[in-house]
Amino acid sequence: MADPQPIIIVKKKAPHAGHHGGAWKVAYADFVTAMMALFIVLWLLNASKQVQEAVGGYFKDPRGTAKTVGSNKNGTDEFVALKKEDMSKLKDDLLRSIRHLDPQDKLKNQIEITVTPEGLRIELMESAKGTFFELGSAKPTPALRDLLQALSQELGQLPNNISIEGHTDSMMYSAARTYDNWDLSTDRANEARRLMQAEGIRPEQISQVRGFADRRLRLPLHPEDPSNRRISLIVQYMVQNDAEVPLPANIATQNAPSPNPADASARASNAPDQNAPDQNAPAQNAPAPVPPQNSSAPVQNPAAKSN
Repeated sequence: MADPQPIIIVKKKAPHAGHHGGAWKVAYADFVTAMMALFIVLWLLNASKQVQEAVGGYFKDPRGTAKTVGSNKNGTDEFVALKKEDMSKLKDDLLRSIRHLDPQDKLKNQIEITVTPEGLRIELMESAKGTFFELGSAKPTPALRDLLQALSQELGQLPNNISIEGHTDSMMYSAARTYDNWDLSTDRANEARRLMQAEGIRPEQISQVRGFADRRLRLPLHPEDPSNRRISLIVQYMVQNDAEVPLPANIATQNAPSPNPADASARASNAPDQNAPDQNAPAQNAPAPVPPQNSSAPVQNPAAKSN
């Protein structure tokens, strides 16, 4: 029997494509770089003006020899005190952020920002229907949440302390005296603090949370006006090394405490009476003093003097 023929298996391999040399990696790296630049630009568009200037100053001078700095701290890690003109600049930045949030100026008459001796005061005033809080409640409205979010993003980048005040009008809160205007003003101020801390304000930035009820009316001649119901945010002037920055002399005089009535009455009681006779003056009918024995002046008889 003849031997069987061997089985021959032929395997054909498909030809490989030409070597590309990794050019796709370069294209991918360019794509990632472009995406990163896009996200940086989008972030800068929503950042504050201070951050934009700091980032721009770095790209203009990476070695840091220019005058533009990127923080509010000096070399000893201490914040630099803001001057009054800095507060005016901060006011313009806040107004710009508010206009971006409220392009139709619906809240124009209910937000007031002024530079005062104690700092930058931001007044959020209520309307008759209740704009920032529900009527008779400390529950915030969406308008207040959006506004405090915009303000907190700006103020949270500052080193300054912030004081929060709550105010009400003179209308009685309710017949029951278990909860009154004092409680309402304090609760609203504290609720504003919670919202601001959740949106960027550092806890150590809050220096005071106070409720004044109707003791500091915005319109004293109209105690029941809705604008008396308000939240006040005060961006205080900077404090260095736990010591308050001294105020100018004219401002310090205006803020000097009024004299105590009790002290004034005590001083008045100890003051000499202008109508009372002078005890040191000699009486009209009193005899003339006798001169010393060694004196050569003659002794005059007081009875001989004519009146």
